[in-house]
Amino acid sequence: MKKILEKNKLQNRRKIRNRAKIWGTAEMPRLSIFRSNKFIVAQLINDDSGKTVLAGSSKQFKAKGKTEQSKLLGEFIGEKALALGVKKAVFNKGPYLYHGRVKAVADGAKAKGLAL
Repeated sequence: MKKILEKNKLQNRRKIRNRAKIWGTAEMPRLSIFRSNKFIVAQLINDDSGKTVLAGSSKQFKAKGKTEQSKLLGEFIGEKALALGVKKAVFNKGPYLYHGRVKAVADGAKAKGLAL
């Protein structure tokens, strides 16, 4: 039990440290990632108004693996953001490493023209 509490404490510390440096605006919202064991969720957030501009989940895509679903999610977010007139975003990976599914979301969004 103590190991789990220590892991959560370190994860929260990474999340707070990362979030202290990142701020989204209307012109350049924050692309925030949440990763669970099954799915990954991405949101474009305007921190000035405290509103979520756009959100998507890997639940809505059918693909062979979770990484492929994440890439499709990134492409979806990229397309919808450009349709809303957002060309740039600040990438907030949260407490997660920029690797695997998190990187796949970023690569998918970049592939559709969203500058991160």
